[in-house]
Amino acid sequence: MPPESAVELGLMTGVPPFPSDGQVTLANWQDPPYNRWGFQHVRELIPTANISRGLGKPWVLQRAERDLDGLALSIGGRRLIDFPAFLDETYTDGILVLHRGKVVLERYLNGMRPDTTHLLMSVSKSVTSAACGSLVADGVLSPADLVTRHIPELAGTSWDGCTVRHLLDMRAGTKFNEDYDDLTAEVRVYEQIYLWRPRVDLTLPTDMTAYFPLLQNQSEHGGVFDYRSVLTDMLGWVMERASGIRLPELISRSVWQPMGAEFDAEITVDAHGNAMADGGVCATLRDLARFGQVLLGDGRRGTTTVIPRSWLDDTLTPEPDSRAAFEASEDQKGLPETAYYRNQFWIIDPKAPIFQCSGINGQTVFVHGPTKTVVAKLSTWPVAWGAPFAAMTRLGLTSLAEQLAASG
Repeated sequence: MPPESAVELGLMTGVPPFPSDGQVTLANWQDPPYNRWGFQHVRELIPTANISRGLGKPWVLQRAERDLDGLALSIGGRRLIDFPAFLDETYTDGILVLHRGKVVLERYLNGMRPDTTHLLMSVSKSVTSAACGSLVADGVLSPADLVTRHIPELAGTSWDGCTVRHLLDMRAGTKFNEDYDDLTAEVRVYEQIYLWRPRVDLTLPTDMTAYFPLLQNQSEHGGVFDYRSVLTDMLGWVMERASGIRLPELISRSVWQPMGAEFDAEITVDAHGNAMADGGVCATLRDLARFGQVLLGDGRRGTTTVIPRSWLDDTLTPEPDSRAAFEASEDQKGLPETAYYRNQFWIIDPKAPIFQCSGINGQTVFVHGPTKTVVAKLSTWPVAWGAPFAAMTRLGLTSLAEQLAASG
């Protein structure tokens, strides 16, 4: 049985929207079932800054569409699931599959359309990383740089001794609880500053840059991998200071325009205009697929470099220290022994390569090098993060890629 769409649920229907239990508000938009509407209407709830596609012609995606509904995807062990049921069970809003650079499937559900921007959640981290790679290639920033080199006013705070590499690989010592189900955890509390949630703690600053100095450390910088979104937000601030350019413009210049995006994207901002680098990007399905195809194509769109090859090479090179830091973390569980995290990407197999951009509630860019397959998938899981949903998505898309290759 397909999950009910936002319309079927009666969310934001009527003029004005009515009844009250169908109202999507700042207090409930991330929760099920309200996220079925909220993730496609972020700009109606939260301030956003534009990420311009520029004036160039969009990258035209070639098409070779195929009927995939008859496929049975393997979800570990002996379990098989029909492709349409896979889409339903993973609460899909949109999916676009590229095989050998051509669109074989583009499907929209839950009222989504080709021009709809959808929240990317932590896929935003990988987009931020792509922009960071350009700064590194241009010599504006180095992974070895101290945070305090670019933001000297943080000297004497918990950020002393933290490098850009620590931020990129989630190995800073910052104390920050990422439990999405705990409304008292920092990952939920700081959403009040980013205007993602009603402000109930009046002691919180209204500016994210004033929040960073308040954080403390739980360990030395450079330790075990520990996924914390605030580290990407600090990375975004470092990138802005190093370049003198705001993050939305950086992403526009270094990613969205050279990629040949078809539509503008946007990113949520706090009351002072600070962009949420860790999860605030909203983009269309097609442009997300273009981003994935750039990743598969060694960072290029045709002859145009979008992401420096050196940055992708670095991402797909498992440093022994980084591997050990990842193996010692809880996030290793359920992933192959080859898996690790680097430069804001989840690497499944660096040699193949197989890697992923991943966000809570089911946002995915899946790059499967051996079969030359890219899948962009936007979803509204009824939970922020669940191991069964994550495993079904990764294994199902792996099975899909392998079957596409096997059938030509």
